Amino acid sequence: MDPVLLSRIQFGLTISFHYIFPPLSIGLGVILVLMEALYLKTRNPLFQQMTRFWVRIFGLTFALGVATGVVMEFQFGTNWATYSRFVGDVFGSALAAEGIFAFFLESGFLAILLFGWDKVSPRVHMLSTCMVALGAHFSAIWIIVANSWMQTPAGYHVVQSALRSRAEVVDFWAVVFNPSTMVRLTHTVLGAWQAAAFLVLSVSAFYLLKRRHVEFARTSMKIGLIVAIVASLGSLVTGHSSGQVVGRYQPAKLAAMEGHFPASAPAGMYLFGWVNEADQRVTGLSLPGMLSFLVHGDTTKPVTGLTAFPPQDRPPVNPVFQAFHAMVGIGTALIGLALLGAFLWWRGTLFETRWLLWILVFAVLGPQAANQLGWFTAEVGRQPWIVYGLMRTAAGVSPSVTTGQLLASLALFTLIYLALFVLFIYLLDQKIRHGPLADDLDVAYHRR
Repeated sequence: MDPVLLSRIQFGLTISFHYIFPPLSIGLGVILVLMEALYLKTRNPLFQQMTRFWVRIFGLTFALGVATGVVMEFQFGTNWATYSRFVGDVFGSALAAEGIFAFFLESGFLAILLFGWDKVSPRVHMLSTCMVALGAHFSAIWIIVANSWMQTPAGYHVVQSALRSRAEVVDFWAVVFNPSTMVRLTHTVLGAWQAAAFLVLSVSAFYLLKRRHVEFARTSMKIGLIVAIVASLGSLVTGHSSGQVVGRYQPAKLAAMEGHFPASAPAGMYLFGWVNEADQRVTGLSLPGMLSFLVHGDTTKPVTGLTAFPPQDRPPVNPVFQAFHAMVGIGTALIGLALLGAFLWWRGTLFETRWLLWILVFAVLGPQAANQLGWFTAEVGRQPWIVYGLMRTAAGVSPSVTTGQLLASLALFTLIYLALFVLFIYLLDQKIRHGPLADDLDVAYHRR
């Protein structure tokens, strides 16, 4: 088998599994801040009980996120050494900033968040909660900076030498604020908030269906629903802006996302379809001129299509098309679900509408699927480039890594990650079934 393909599969496996956990940590950080702030404002013990319960879930996701994140960084030196030598000056600075400004901040206050309830004042504990949430968001910032530079490189020059060439930073802030950083950051962070909000909604709905911890579940659901509405509607706005940036800087990716082949012609937007790359046609339901309108504000303006690029510079069209439309479909469904929940809350029937509660129990999978599909669209849509316009993916693989080594390590990673996933689901299920502790309510009451 091709070492390039195996290296991509291995990195895709490890990053997909890792990406289950950071969105939950980022989103839960925001929700914890809201819950603990409500406790400080109202001194209602229920809010502290809620905070303590979700802190335990946060600790589990944080631990798995750290453990699975380290593996990816090692792969830059093992499977992708040529790539690392080329972009080390740029990519390394962003990863170093992530460690200094994000991980140390987050982990430094994490002990107070987890174990400092009875050892520090409520305001100091609130400060630690804010710092942990801030650290989680800082981590997202620097990872998105590094990845966005790969999508839309800026602030660098290429230095040629007798042995190799490498990209060097000439303007650090141009690297940080490259053309796609901010829109991709906001879209990713809102997706993380959405993942955590629907986890809170799922657990709360489960308790209401089982008629356990009813007051806890009702209050948690209200907070989760507010965050879900903000994140879902915000994702719609940032997703549109992200598409415009892609159209400007990565037109081949945008063309693949909508299966648009003519080199320069007005383009519609498909609600669903299937791409036949050989015949250069899409079978499906399309809104004529809508892609042109979203990109240019005019349904008659042309959009650059795939035939404007040589075949070797085009991404795999149908996989990108399907991933993008599945992400949009899931995102639209989540918006509808959040708004429906808000409407029933306003009507006073949310907590008794059992069919909706059952949907919310399983809706926790929606944001996770949408987040994974979004990354798949971004990364596969960038192909055949590992750094857009600068370095092809095939050129970034370590030349010394053999097919046998890749197959063996891929098999081991699969087994280990499967075991970790089973362990995560087991521990999460145990914490949810155990529920909030009555002792937390008593401690909160005595600290009022």
